[in-house]
Amino acid sequence: MKHFHEQLQKQHGFRWGYTWTKTQLHTAGLVERSKRRGAHRRKRPRKPCVGMLLHQDGSRAEWLAGAPALDLIVTMDDASNELYSAFLVEEEGTASTFRACLEVFTARGLPASLYTDRGSHYFFTPKAGEAVDRERLTQVGRALARLGIEHIAAYSPEARGRSERMFGTLQDRLIKELARAGITEIAAANQWIREVYLPDHNARFGKPPLLEESAFVPVTDPAALAEILSIEQERIVARDNTVTFGGLSLQLPESRVRAHYVKAASRSANTPTACSPCSTGRGCWRATTPIVNPSKENESVRRPPRDPLRRGELEPCGFVDSRFAPAHKLHKANSRSKPKRTNDVPRKPVNSECYRQREAGRAPAGCVLSRDGRRSMRSPAAGDETR
Repeated sequence: MKHFHEQLQKQHGFRWGYTWTKTQLHTAGLVERSKRRGAHRRKRPRKPCVGMLLHQDGSRAEWLAGAPALDLIVTMDDASNELYSAFLVEEEGTASTFRACLEVFTARGLPASLYTDRGSHYFFTPKAGEAVDRERLTQVGRALARLGIEHIAAYSPEARGRSERMFGTLQDRLIKELARAGITEIAAANQWIREVYLPDHNARFGKPPLLEESAFVPVTDPAALAEILSIEQERIVARDNTVTFGGLSLQLPESRVRAHYVKAASRSANTPTACSPCSTGRGCWRATTPIVNPSKENESVRRPPRDPLRRGELEPCGFVDSRFAPAHKLHKANSRSKPKRTNDVPRKPVNSECYRQREAGRAPAGCVLSRDGRRSMRSPAAGDETR
């Protein structure tokens, strides 16, 4: 449109301004109006220290030549633009998130905040497009809350501009580098990314932070961190002091605190232990410490547990860790006696009217009642009583 106005002034001596010309063309429908621009956005400055804010996101693309699309899970520091973790998985979810967090938190420490999108494994959103529910936490939200890490949700792709631009760089460079290296397997690709690509990428695109101090909090107990970064499910302890989780029966160990944990709530985690695998091939799973409910403690003590190894009550597909097998005899607790059933109550007759007539001596003809009150329509035989 500006070119049209310039030609009018140059060739025809047009004296009206550009705004008037544009308005007339819009009114006549000769030129379409341009789309209204969005609100002005200012670039957010980077955090001054490493560990203050981490970005975590996944990008789906054909990262390996000849292989289906995979998800690349990346964790990046906002202050230095450094990639702390990057690996390929078949599908992004809770397990991949915990894996990335465990790698970064173990090597670097606990950050102050984590910035992610509003995926279903990160947040629970009651209605699409609205704010996330801060009260109903997902597995990731529960773990971050226990670790004291602030979980920040992004409500637009523009809000995650740094991670989006980083994925653009990775899709342009990493795919070509993996193809040139001739890597087609996920395990080999993850090892090559960790050992070869990440150091070169951080040296090329990393930026020095504003301050040299670190906001990471060192992890003193890696085992406790791995327990928190695991999928937890709540189960009720059975009468044999076992909980069922993932198709397996987990045996709770003996405790000095109380006699047993029958009917108590227990948290079970899907973190495998380092013991030998079982016959099912899924590894050995551990049972976590039960959650004692004070309101049901007395009730559970009155109900003695049973020995599952002696009675053979374990599921055929289950597996019990031998370290947690009960080696003590279970004592019987005092339980309230229940009333015994009795069969001394006489059975009620089928035909109550016939029964009353018989008692009154007015039984109809052909109505013969046995001693237990049953009716039979037949002719009285010799020896039958009509009383």
